[in-house]
Amino acid sequence: MAAFGFNRFGLLAHPVSGKARSRIQRLAVLAGVLAAAALAGAGQAMPDGRPTPSGQPVPRWLSLKSDEVRARFGPGLDYRILWEYQVSGLPVQVVAETTEWRKICDPEGGVAWVHRSVVSSRRSAFNASDAEIAIRSGPSATAALRARLTPHSVVAMEDCEDGWCEVRVRRMHGFVRQSEVFGGQERALCSAARPAGRGR
Repeated sequence: MAAFGFNRFGLLAHPVSGKARSRIQRLAVLAGVLAAAALAGAGQAMPDGRPTPSGQPVPRWLSLKSDEVRARFGPGLDYRILWEYQVSGLPVQVVAETTEWRKICDPEGGVAWVHRSVVSSRRSAFNASDAEIAIRSGPSATAALRARLTPHSVVAMEDCEDGWCEVRVRRMHGFVRQSEVFGGQERALCSAARPAGRGR
């Protein structure tokens, strides 16, 4: 004879047949997958709430593939060229996008549109200041000094965690303070609604 009782939530617990249990388990797995997809999709939205065409989160960091990247006023070849970036590897922050174009924020606070073919998902860090930035052996202000990042220079960057970003110069690895380099911030640095052009 089957036993009935109250489970730990105070609800009456009924015995479930093997077939029904299998169905419930399948439904539970499906619900978990859908919930995970919903949570994952939450980060892949434009500032106005629309899904991103690329399926990637906005804002996010990319870097320029070459030292000849044209910045345009709008997302298309028919829009006028505002300026040309001449620093390969320069980190830029995507603040909005279309299927083919990325609206980016640069180290000077400029906003422009560039084609998706001229940017890379490789991360980099840029010293936008006029002072050298310490590259340390570990993620700590007391870690040994390994090198210095000179003003207005670019370095390859890995992930950032707990206020420190791991950088790479040839075979040397080190850490810089996340707040000291352009390319490590998590918040949007330029408004997606701002028209393309210079100035913050």
